[in-house]
Amino acid sequence: MISGDCDSRFTKVADVFRRAINSGHELGATLAIEYDGQMVVNLWGGHRDRHRKHVWAEDTIVNVFSVTKGVVAICTARLVEEGKLDLEQTVAHYWPEYGCEGKGATTVMELLCHRGAMHGFRESILADRWQDWDFFTKLLERQSPFGVPGAKQSYHALTFGWLVGELIKRVDGRSVGNYFRDEVATPLHLDFKIGLDVSDMARCADKVMSTTPNTLLGIDFIRYLPDLLLPKTLKNIKDALCSGDFYVAFPPNLDPATIINSDSWRLAEIPSANGHGTAASLATLYGIICNGGKRNGFRLLAPETINLATKIHSNGPDTVLFGLPFKFGLGFMVDSPTTPISHAKRRFGHSGIGGETAFGDLKNGVGFAFLSNQQHRPKELFKTVNQLARAFYRLL
Repeated sequence: MISGDCDSRFTKVADVFRRAINSGHELGATLAIEYDGQMVVNLWGGHRDRHRKHVWAEDTIVNVFSVTKGVVAICTARLVEEGKLDLEQTVAHYWPEYGCEGKGATTVMELLCHRGAMHGFRESILADRWQDWDFFTKLLERQSPFGVPGAKQSYHALTFGWLVGELIKRVDGRSVGNYFRDEVATPLHLDFKIGLDVSDMARCADKVMSTTPNTLLGIDFIRYLPDLLLPKTLKNIKDALCSGDFYVAFPPNLDPATIINSDSWRLAEIPSANGHGTAASLATLYGIICNGGKRNGFRLLAPETINLATKIHSNGPDTVLFGLPFKFGLGFMVDSPTTPISHAKRRFGHSGIGGETAFGDLKNGVGFAFLSNQQHRPKELFKTVNQLARAFYRLL
């Protein structure tokens, strides 16, 4: 059921991947690991559709949800390095229309770190407008924030892509998808896109979403418990639930299952959530960053830029992500409590709501990516990637 290559040192990792597919836990998936500049694992298996008619192939691409944010973070880091973006400058300096309704002092840093208080839309968004970039950016530029910008960390699940993407467009002139294609994907021969071409559609894996409703995952009862009975962690969770920010960031009227396999979604540029690609490309991308930021004469990022982008710039509790202690660099997750991403272990990257995760490991020179097409219930969402990472690191 699986194909690809695996260095003999890491056959136990391949065994974990094979069990995940053969057991039926994963419908289809792909795993790639680059270590010390070499691709040591590149595996794929299972099926790319719920009816199991089409096998997952080497060139199968899949929607990686918020793993896309890590790719966007690399683009913004390059623009910071080039002097086109100043982290301490206001967003309105580059995007004048944004500086209204109490948003005028919001900095680029705050936007990248999910502290812009713009984690949702005040007006309803239309699922048939995904390819209309200006529709979303104009909604955001004219609305008031959901609080004081900079005061709290509130994960910008969808809005991050249009906010940061418009910044990129304002300072560079290209859309984020085109910038990534021209400046990163093409010179490095990466099979990853933000916004597909029609010619890509035939090799897309369909996403099969969990039937678990988009709710607060059975923990809503905590909001009714007295503060005196709660330790700090549960108090943070309670505060997050009472804020209602989860439903601001993840509107209940948007059903991913009816959206994400549509042509409209796939052809659009949604830099927070609809990047498509292979695990091998993401492992290569993070592997380059974690081995000096340069390969074959092409410099992706300078070491000092990498250090800046991957240090902690915002520390939870996060009012959207259930009050949990997520930490962010410049668009990267640098501490994600439910995945292998860990600042203490010098790992950074991003995970997605489908269970996919891609990260770099600066300590060990690793680029790691696991992508799949079947979303699991919350308790098992990152089960496979955590098992794979544990198996890999036991062998180092």
